[in-house]
Amino acid sequence: MVIGGGPAGMMAAGRAGERGAKVILIEKNDTFGKKLLVTGGGRCNLTNYEPDVRKFTEKFGETGKFLFSAFSQWGVRETLGFFHRRDLETKVEEEGRVFPISNRADSVLEVLTDYLKEGNVTILSGIPVKEISVSRNKIEAVHLENGRKIYGRSFILATGGRALPETGSTGDGFTWLEKLSHTITPSDPSLVPIAIKDEWVKEMQGVSLPGVKMTIIQNGVKHLNRKGTILFTHFGISGPTIINMSKVVGGLLKNGEVVISMDIFPSLGHGELNAQLQTLLKKQSNRKIKNVLRAILPVAALEPIVFHLSGVDPEKFCNNIKREERMALINAFKNVPMSVEGLLGPEKAIVTSGGLSPLEVDFKTMRSRIFPNLYLVGDILDIDRPSGGYSLQLCWTTGYVAGNSAVEKEK
Repeated sequence: MVIGGGPAGMMAAGRAGERGAKVILIEKNDTFGKKLLVTGGGRCNLTNYEPDVRKFTEKFGETGKFLFSAFSQWGVRETLGFFHRRDLETKVEEEGRVFPISNRADSVLEVLTDYLKEGNVTILSGIPVKEISVSRNKIEAVHLENGRKIYGRSFILATGGRALPETGSTGDGFTWLEKLSHTITPSDPSLVPIAIKDEWVKEMQGVSLPGVKMTIIQNGVKHLNRKGTILFTHFGISGPTIINMSKVVGGLLKNGEVVISMDIFPSLGHGELNAQLQTLLKKQSNRKIKNVLRAILPVAALEPIVFHLSGVDPEKFCNNIKREERMALINAFKNVPMSVEGLLGPEKAIVTSGGLSPLEVDFKTMRSRIFPNLYLVGDILDIDRPSGGYSLQLCWTTGYVAGNSAVEKEK
């Protein structure tokens, strides 16, 4: 029995069915894959192209040490092979992110739906699970909200965390596991966009800036920097780079105010920028600086911010720009500060932190160390991971291993 029809649950049920087991998949939503359909902006970032298992697990930080055995059984190569054999063509984009060529998450969902059909998996949708019952130190049955009680030999819990609760991830599994004496760390938004106080940021809604460097600063101390793409929104900033920095920002906010500094030209030093700006000002000496600066800036929307930060009059002619003003413009290029208001809530989070302690799971099989017939997969696990396909790969891997192991145990 598999509880939860997300990516991990569907993979687990499909693999168990493929091996000949009698499988029931229970999903409280009327349809499967609600969260899958919104991943990657609806395009489904299904994994990250790093076939080396050791290098891949390093991306999960300290918790990566738990994952090596599972990823050695079913990693990136096996995942891509699975989808390719089922006629889903993929492409690799920036930072190794893998997407279906169709750019449609429902293409991935179709593959998984067919996989369930091939394995003759019985599907119960639109029926929430109320509780899980135990007998003689084993999971015995699940009790459904409609009063039905279903017995099973092996149970796979794939109910997800608390991110995007409108998709069904409302933390039900955490409640059941705590009742079953498992250890649950409280969850907070982990991979999530960041709200900014500065009004000019919100006025840039829809603008995307590639190749900028973002540095997290608190009390004058630099804590983390990352280079990549930033997306300005109606509430602040988002994009892969920002989302992967959000957990650090959230931790620092508990101790006071946080500023994120943007370097528009991270590959150029002050000297190089000075030389470029001098050349430009000489060539355009009879024009106003406001009509010239756009030749350097990646987007015109940055012009008023740079003039504001530098204090340079945009109406001034280039041949009247003094050295101090030129250096002020360069400093503005290299340091655009944004005051953090906070992190968006779990309803906007890609991943929430917290969940089931990995110490209570045997990752060779994904079996609970407390209940020998309970398997635990996907976002229910307290595993750190960055944005970029790592969350879905965690689901594919743990789901496959659990589905395979549950059947192996029965045989």
